[in-house]
Amino acid sequence: MVGSLVATAFWAMLPAYVPNNAAVLAGGGRPIDGGRELRGARLLGDGKTWRGTAVGTAAGVVLALALNAVVDPVSGAVGVDLPAFELPAAVALAAGAMAGDIGASFLKRRSGRERGAAFPGLDQLDFVAGALAAVFLVAPAWATAVFTLPVVAVVVVMTPAFHLVTNVGAYALGVKAEPW
Repeated sequence: MVGSLVATAFWAMLPAYVPNNAAVLAGGGRPIDGGRELRGARLLGDGKTWRGTAVGTAAGVVLALALNAVVDPVSGAVGVDLPAFELPAAVALAAGAMAGDIGASFLKRRSGRERGAAFPGLDQLDFVAGALAAVFLVAPAWATAVFTLPVVAVVVVMTPAFHLVTNVGAYALGVKAEPW
């Protein structure tokens, strides 16, 4: 039962887990806020770019489509009926993850934190909140079938640990400037 919940949660969130990492790799370009400020602080900062957002969203959608191609053999191999992604759900998960991260950047600037500064809790779950809100809004029937309360609970518990491991790895590889 627990293994099935973890497998489903991880699989269903993969299109939301990948976009921010892809955005970092594709980063650079024009900042979304165009350099604008609010009360003396940037709205978002140079780390949130149009190119990163587009590449991150596209990476999440492409991953969901690739997962659809292997859902049956993977389900059979792990013994869990994993969900296939509807296109609107895939777009919502990926774009929602990016929107959640952008929203967190806005909140960080309002709280006086600089780019890259830690904001415990928000850093680990911002993209989850954005992805889940978007998928329940855009594809409610799919989201309700896949993201049951137990699956959401596993996502909320599993994601901070997964986030920490991937960020420390990216930091060790020199891809990120800070390990959070």
